[in-house]
Amino acid sequence: MDTFRYLFVSFIALGLFFPQATASSRDPNKMEINHMNGIIGAIVDNSSRIGKEARVAMEMAIDDFNNKANQSLVLQIRNSQGDPVGAVLAARDLINTQQVQAILGPHTWEESALIADVGSQAHVPILSLADSTPQWATMRWPFLLQASPSQHIQMNAVAAIVQSWGWRRVTVIYEDNSAANGVISHLSDALREIGTEINQLLGLPPFTSSLSEDLEKLKRDQCRVFVVHTSLPLAIRLFRQAKRMEMMGNGYVWITTDSIMSLVHSINASSIYSMQGILGVKGYFQESGPRFQDFNTRFRRKFSTEHPEEENHEPGIFAVQAYDATWAVAPALVAGDKKMGGNQLLEKLMLIGFTGLNGKLQFTERKLAPAHIFQIVNVIGKSYRELGFWSQEVGFSERVDQTVNNSSSMENLGQVFWPGGPRFTPRGWTLQTSDKPLRIGVPTGSPFKQFVNVAYDDRANTTTYTGFSIRIFEATMERLPYYLPYEFFPFTGTYDDLVKQVYLKNFDAVAGDVAIVGRRCQHAEFTHPYTESGLVMIVPVQPELSSKAWLFMKPFTKAMWVLILLVNIYNGFAVWLIERDHCPELRGSALNQIGTLLSLAFTTLFSLQGERLHSNLSRMAMVVWLFVALIITQSYTASLSSMLTVQRLEPTIADIETLKSSNAMVGYCKGSYVARYLMDVLHLKPNNIKNFAAAEEYVQAFREGEIAAAFLDVPFAKVFLAKYCKRFTIAGPTYKVGGFGFVFPKGSPVLADVNEALLNVSESGVLRELENSMTGSEKCVDVELAYGYGSLNPGSFWVLFIFTGGTSTAALAIYVILVKWKFGNFMLEYRNIWTLILAVMKHWRHQRRRFSRRVSDVGYPTNSWTQV
Repeated sequence: MDTFRYLFVSFIALGLFFPQATASSRDPNKMEINHMNGIIGAIVDNSSRIGKEARVAMEMAIDDFNNKANQSLVLQIRNSQGDPVGAVLAARDLINTQQVQAILGPHTWEESALIADVGSQAHVPILSLADSTPQWATMRWPFLLQASPSQHIQMNAVAAIVQSWGWRRVTVIYEDNSAANGVISHLSDALREIGTEINQLLGLPPFTSSLSEDLEKLKRDQCRVFVVHTSLPLAIRLFRQAKRMEMMGNGYVWITTDSIMSLVHSINASSIYSMQGILGVKGYFQESGPRFQDFNTRFRRKFSTEHPEEENHEPGIFAVQAYDATWAVAPALVAGDKKMGGNQLLEKLMLIGFTGLNGKLQFTERKLAPAHIFQIVNVIGKSYRELGFWSQEVGFSERVDQTVNNSSSMENLGQVFWPGGPRFTPRGWTLQTSDKPLRIGVPTGSPFKQFVNVAYDDRANTTTYTGFSIRIFEATMERLPYYLPYEFFPFTGTYDDLVKQVYLKNFDAVAGDVAIVGRRCQHAEFTHPYTESGLVMIVPVQPELSSKAWLFMKPFTKAMWVLILLVNIYNGFAVWLIERDHCPELRGSALNQIGTLLSLAFTTLFSLQGERLHSNLSRMAMVVWLFVALIITQSYTASLSSMLTVQRLEPTIADIETLKSSNAMVGYCKGSYVARYLMDVLHLKPNNIKNFAAAEEYVQAFREGEIAAAFLDVPFAKVFLAKYCKRFTIAGPTYKVGGFGFVFPKGSPVLADVNEALLNVSESGVLRELENSMTGSEKCVDVELAYGYGSLNPGSFWVLFIFTGGTSTAALAIYVILVKWKFGNFMLEYRNIWTLILAVMKHWRHQRRRFSRRVSDVGYPTNSWTQV
């Protein structure tokens, strides 16, 4: 903004002091050449190395052209001292006083823009030598020609260097001027195409006094890759300060653009010492051939004479461009007539092609073709080493004419001397506190401990972290190309809160079964998923049971069968005791009575006519028992029929629509994203979803009929089905959601390396082995569920059993109180009954092998039984 304000004030000042000066003193349509073949004007900055080289090269070009063409062109050079206002004053003087036909512009865009405005008003072509001329400039100023190739493509070369070494974040340091926006825009686009982000943009004024503060902020940041696009004087100050702050050592990467490296040959020994290890993109020009060799020899001699203060005298690309620009104007002036105006000269400049030191040149739409070949150089010792070349078509190559074996990586160009030494390639970032390991958060509430299990040992005061996710994270970190220390820390809370801890910088990363969800990406970044992605619905199934020999026992559990037997015997005993005084057939020997009792107990389970009973008490007990027996037999029949008709495994719920229509409850993992997904995407009612903290809780909920389905991530579902394979299955489609991934801060420089290491873990088969080991260790267990296809248990009938048992007990109590008035007789009868039972048991134990079919003929001592 300061630059734009300065230019605006300059325009206003020039307009006030020189109003209509150009228009009143010169008619562009009547311009005549005062000299025989014309005058060429030039504006340079004699205080800069670029200006010094350009001045010498222009003078050599005029002399060479006049000698070769036998002409007498005149070159008028003005010194702007790098001041835009001074450049404008010099341009007005050249146009109004010296009557120049064209002006070779300065090398900065600020000066070129002001001169272009003056030249357009006077219809004098301005050949700008600024390499950062905006694309819109030639449309705004019709007499402006871009006489130096645009260097914007070099930003692709910078991006290619960054891509070669896998750096994902860079910090850009640039000189804050009016031309910087276009350059930074090209660099940003080039980096974005290779997947690299700009970590910071640091704009420095040309005469900044806060270099130490600015560099201190960059030093505290993690990013260690810096791209520098400034003028040479500012760059020298920058690197000297960085050297003092120990930012030119191990781990740092410095990449400079053409504006610096094209002048690296002119840097003195004291300055080059602070730039050791810098990589740079340098503008390329042809240094072979007799013409350049002759130019090089004469340039060195002339430059050393005129500028003895300079240590190095060799010409750079700016000298070559100035020499070629002068040769572009000279033939056009010679080819014209004495009354040629600015428009005609501009047309001839556009039409005449010429061969300069840098090859054949031709203006297209008032611009030279952009440079497309750049040298990659590395500062070493007192000078620099040319590593190779880069071009848009070929990529990196060892020779400029190489068109095969091209590479997108510069590793084939040879060893790079990095800041601090050549042994290791910098990783491009560092920890904020290098002596502390990364803090890795681990969730403590994982519903499946096979993935993450955090156990605390009170005695040893230690915490252990195990599980599939932890092992994958450890294997990934082991495959990083560098050592990265870390420590695990437990976290109790939801997974959303855990991800936010990374954003709040309480954790440096998260390792666990964290699902990749869109809303979590607002706070952090995820690695590639290390598990299969998706959400599935788990429901019970009907097993295939019809082929089992003991299938008829399956409708009831063992406890149910025992309870039915006991209740039958008890009810039969109650009826027998009450009815034996009225029915002679209920009397007889002990075994006969026992057989009658058992027969009475079990036949009443199916049918007994009421008129055969003589007591209302027995009728009351029998009616209740028949009611209970009817329900039990019908339940048995229904359950057995269901089992006989099932031929394959079938889910109890086919799809989500069936689930919603039944208004059934569903389960999900506590603390996960699934709740919002069920409500927002699948449109389940909030009251119909319930969270669970462990796999066993799901099974218990299914057993008790609390839920009809459970929604689990695919990794969890695999483990769940591996353990409970006989009773559950997946129903419906797989809903596309993210899998499990590790969490890192946004823009983390280590994320790209972790992703690559994670891919190596997957491709090496380690991930598959760990997954198979996890699921294979789960032994399939069977569970009993409270569904029609399962075995019925006493819990489903306990009210009925209490009802019938209580009724029989009440009938017996009334019988004893009302019928048996004599307590003694009652006690005798009571004793004789138990004596009968004990005798039968004793006889059965000793005489079972000789037991006769005629149980009624067996003799017993008469004093052992009492006649009923």
